[in-house]
Amino acid sequence: MKRVGAKVRQTGLMPDTAVIILAAGQGTRMKSQKPKVLHELAGLSLVGHVLATAGELGATHIAVVVRHERDAVSAVVTEQHPGVIVVDQDEIPGTGRAVQVALEGLPGDFEGHIVVLSADVPLLDAQTVAGLIESHERAGNALTMLSAYFDDPTGGGRIIRGADGSFEAIVEERDATDEQRAITEVNAGVYVFNSGALHGALKGIGTDNSQAEMYLTDAAAVIRASGASIEAVPVADHWLVAGINDRVQLGAAAAELNARIVRGWQLAGVTIQEPETTWIDLKASIAEDVELLASTQIKGATVIERGAIIGPQTTLVDCEIGENAIVKRTDATLAVIGKNALVGPFAYLRPGTYLDDDGKIGTFVEIKNSHIGRGAKVPHLSYIGDATIGEGTNIGAGGITANYDDLAKHRTEIGSHVHTGVHNAFIAPVRIGDGAKVGAGAVVRKDVPAGALAISVAPQRNMAGWTEKNRAGTEAAKAAAAEDEN
Repeated sequence: MKRVGAKVRQTGLMPDTAVIILAAGQGTRMKSQKPKVLHELAGLSLVGHVLATAGELGATHIAVVVRHERDAVSAVVTEQHPGVIVVDQDEIPGTGRAVQVALEGLPGDFEGHIVVLSADVPLLDAQTVAGLIESHERAGNALTMLSAYFDDPTGGGRIIRGADGSFEAIVEERDATDEQRAITEVNAGVYVFNSGALHGALKGIGTDNSQAEMYLTDAAAVIRASGASIEAVPVADHWLVAGINDRVQLGAAAAELNARIVRGWQLAGVTIQEPETTWIDLKASIAEDVELLASTQIKGATVIERGAIIGPQTTLVDCEIGENAIVKRTDATLAVIGKNALVGPFAYLRPGTYLDDDGKIGTFVEIKNSHIGRGAKVPHLSYIGDATIGEGTNIGAGGITANYDDLAKHRTEIGSHVHTGVHNAFIAPVRIGDGAKVGAGAVVRKDVPAGALAISVAPQRNMAGWTEKNRAGTEAAKAAAAEDEN
């Protein structure tokens, strides 16, 4: 499986290979406003997976054919691979026409191999495609394609073979006879053409079929009629060519890909307590001796260093976790956690959170855009936003940085080795000097000098008889009256 646990090496194909990716379809069975090819598996869009495979092949040109929601698809494609050629399919429907317009978008003097991939077949890896190209060259074929055997071939074009097993034709299911529909070998929609043969074949196909489309598969019939050789090469692993047409297939492919990713990391030295509830994106990086506990999601480009323990029930998105850190029952995005730090349970780390080595973010704590120094602690029931907290400082339970004045955000600076009391509110902008102390319940509106004690002084008043006077007849009033009598 590509990009699982390590960077996939370049396959080193010769420079006369162009890859065409078909991404023009609407994908109505997804029942979504989002284009089908932009739905994601393991943190990458369907078309992104196919683009990555094309990139790993080292092709000279990559062309992506778009139509439905073309701007959205084009934006994703060009961001991932800026050198891609984006080609618009016109009003003539069908995969044959899509390839035809893509060829028009390639440099006019290109005469190499043409590899055709589908944007909704995301699990196909570069090694498999490279092997197909090698087979194509070795046999001297005009067309070589991938096929696969499925227990349920419904929806796929059937591979028709002669008595000697040689390729004869591809028949789309809508145009197949009952006998042909019983065939379980299906066209995978992955092709290697000689460019000359493809150009000539496309001129000879039309729209005389049940869908009135230009089928790319009809090009095979034209090539075969010319006497040129065609071969269909079955893959043993049908998941490599599994297409995505609806949410059920998307979910099944996601589960299969994730199982392979998880297994890859296990073999690389990561302990995964409950593989079936652990989800890991392709871009994640995990060191040896990391432990992932149950119901944990490692998303985006998260990096986890050796010996860290993550989970249970933790989601990390684009985070950096240091050696031997412990992060449990936590939701974190774009956070950096240092070595030997402790986070959670039930912590919420928003973007811009930095916790230095040996620090602690405890239970029911929310942190945003704040830097917490080495060995500093925010143990429980606190909100720290737009703040800097120095080395060795301890924030008491219920500490709040009031960073927003309804017009702008302001910063709170708390120095090193500061000890704050319970239920402190820091009204930003404000600075607490090194070694200072803050009394319980204090509302800090002014800077506190280094080494000073800040308190909010308000004498306690006890108003005798208040409950009996203002809550007459209640259980509380009766209890107070009984105690007064005693």
